[in-house]
Amino acid sequence: MERHRELMGGAIERDGAAQRLLLAGDVDGASAAFAQASDLYRQSWEVAPPASYGRLVGMLKSAVLAHRGEEQQAAEYARAALEDAGDDSATAAYALAIAALIVGDDDGALRYAAQMRAGSDAFVRTADAIAAIAAGDRSAYAEEIGAIVRDFETRSNHLTGVPIADTALMLERLAARRGLSGSVESPLLPT
Repeated sequence: MERHRELMGGAIERDGAAQRLLLAGDVDGASAAFAQASDLYRQSWEVAPPASYGRLVGMLKSAVLAHRGEEQQAAEYARAALEDAGDDSATAAYALAIAALIVGDDDGALRYAAQMRAGSDAFVRTADAIAAIAAGDRSAYAEEIGAIVRDFETRSNHLTGVPIADTALMLERLAARRGLSGSVESPLLPT
């Protein structure tokens, strides 16, 4: 378990560093750090797979934000890791919904987004944004991403010390590829 905690700590540290680099305008440095974070999240899962699907969500977010085309492999990894789990928790559904969007499985994204709605309000808003992306509904997506950003802006405990709402950034990347960007310019948390 010590190795698992070490890898998770490294993943969270690289994720936070990547977001701070992005804020500072260092896109290349941020991309490299996001890629490292994604790899560390994956290694952590391999050392101790069950219990927290949040690591797979972190792996996918970081892979998308790395902007290096590595998200396809991450998505296939997440789907394989969860294939036989039979877990219908909101967090497992979140990982699967993101993975489905990445690989272009819109029906799967809609199905998993529906399962996410059993979670908290934040899961519901994210599920609605994912469903809007999968359905190609620009106005619904713009409304949902705006709500997500406003939610992040009112919270101070999300990834302590990290000022960017990573969920909003990930969704914007995925939406932009389909011409659905919500034009979120600064999804920042309070400093």
